Amino acid sequence: MADMSRRRWAGLVFISIAVSLIIVDSTIVNVAVPSIVDELGITSTEVQWVQEAYTLVFASLLLLFGSLADRFGRRRLMLMGVVLFALSSVFAALAPDGQSLILSRLVQGVGGAMILPTTLSLINATFRGRERGIAFAVWGSTIGGMAALGPLLGGWLTEAFSWRWAFGINVPLGIIILIGVLLTVPESREPGRRSIDFVGAVLSVLLFGTLVFGLIEGRTYGWWGVDEVFTLGSFSWPWDLSPVPVAFAITLVSLVLFLAWSVYRTRSGKSALLELSLFRIPSFRGGNIAALVVSLGEFGVILSLPLWLQFVLGFNALQVGLMLVALAVGSFFASGFAGAMSGKVRPVTVVRMGLVAEIIGILWIALIVSPDAAWGWLVPALFLYGFGVGLATAQLTGVILQDVPVELSGQGSGTQSTSRQVGSALGVAILGTVLFTSTGAALTASLDDAGVPAQQRDQIVAAVVDSAGGAIAGLAENPETADAADAAATAFSDGTRYAAFTAAAFLAVGLVTTVSLGRRPPEEVSVAPAEASSEPS
Repeated sequence: MADMSRRRWAGLVFISIAVSLIIVDSTIVNVAVPSIVDELGITSTEVQWVQEAYTLVFASLLLLFGSLADRFGRRRLMLMGVVLFALSSVFAALAPDGQSLILSRLVQGVGGAMILPTTLSLINATFRGRERGIAFAVWGSTIGGMAALGPLLGGWLTEAFSWRWAFGINVPLGIIILIGVLLTVPESREPGRRSIDFVGAVLSVLLFGTLVFGLIEGRTYGWWGVDEVFTLGSFSWPWDLSPVPVAFAITLVSLVLFLAWSVYRTRSGKSALLELSLFRIPSFRGGNIAALVVSLGEFGVILSLPLWLQFVLGFNALQVGLMLVALAVGSFFASGFAGAMSGKVRPVTVVRMGLVAEIIGILWIALIVSPDAAWGWLVPALFLYGFGVGLATAQLTGVILQDVPVELSGQGSGTQSTSRQVGSALGVAILGTVLFTSTGAALTASLDDAGVPAQQRDQIVAAVVDSAGGAIAGLAENPETADAADAAATAFSDGTRYAAFTAAAFLAVGLVTTVSLGRRPPEEVSVAPAEASSEPS
């Protein structure tokens, strides 16, 4: 019995490393992009797709692979994802041009979507009671910590070696995960649920793919009219109407068809890609709503703060990464705290404690941000914010899945992961709009007050906003635009502050949505007949 217990906890370590693999990769690339541009000479459009191709594919496939894991084996699907992720990382590291790199990132997104929901469903199927709370605490703190450590690792690898190692490091990590999981994690699947809902799978990919595309690309291509022409290879968008509202229209149609098809499958006695009966569980239904809202603001600081540190305070990529270590340390501390509280305090209470810590931390950051800020005061604020992320992320996941039947663990995990990804994409769209719109407005007003001619003013504002603050250093180097650089630094600080306040507001709304959690006992959920199985490795 003791050997089995130790084996389960050892397995949790390797499951957490698998989560680290995809979380680090999603943040590490942002730091490596300038070096990629210098070496490969890729266009601005290709840069955008290098960063976003992964997210788009990843978010659109989470529900599908979560469901497939229940049918064909959770460990098996996770290991397949790790292999695919590692192999695509090799091709990314060896990419000779931008198109090859984008293709590699697309495949990485497929691998990542196979890994994330299966790690959750394996934990849900393996741990019970107080141990499950501790296991989710470790899983959630890993996500928060790795999101902060990714830029540090990316900065170090890029500056000390090459941007190619930002991808190459995934290979040894993948080998460690494969060996460790095979030795310590038993297989689990539901052999009675092997039919595949192909129509539901296609509709879900269309639904979430177009939704995330619209949320990510709205600020670039225009929310209604075309601000920038959408191009993909040799194809260029031919109409004056932006592709974003078209994508949202496809999202709406896909949602209606997906729900109608799922109801039809269920009434016909066939399994659907998503068992709608899951939403009769109060903790699952309310928890997914809370997860979506919380994700709107949870990593908002990761969007704007690195840009502000780099372009206003003058930090380099490695220094930015070191600053964010405070967030990672706070997240890891949360793991121990949540473990100590497991069984003593209700998980939803720990979620609320985490959200309160996040709100205080991000408000603290907002009050510090200014062109001449003392960066030392950011360290405790980031620690507190990271501590809150570690608490809220893990325990909210536990609340969502606590009453989900084991045979539906993959579907439940995929659904909650999708909720978070949609919330994150929506948060990036909103917070990015707040950051750059408020920066542009503040800089325009400042240059008007200084008497700068309208044409020159518009050029300066466009340069600062389009470069996400990167043009500030160039303005400062030119004596003729030094005053404009000071105004731009102040405006960008204002935009960063407003984005932080907006993120705090989303977190506050998320805190309110948790009020309904934990009030009522779970309702009985009937599912298609299936017996859970657990096979030795």
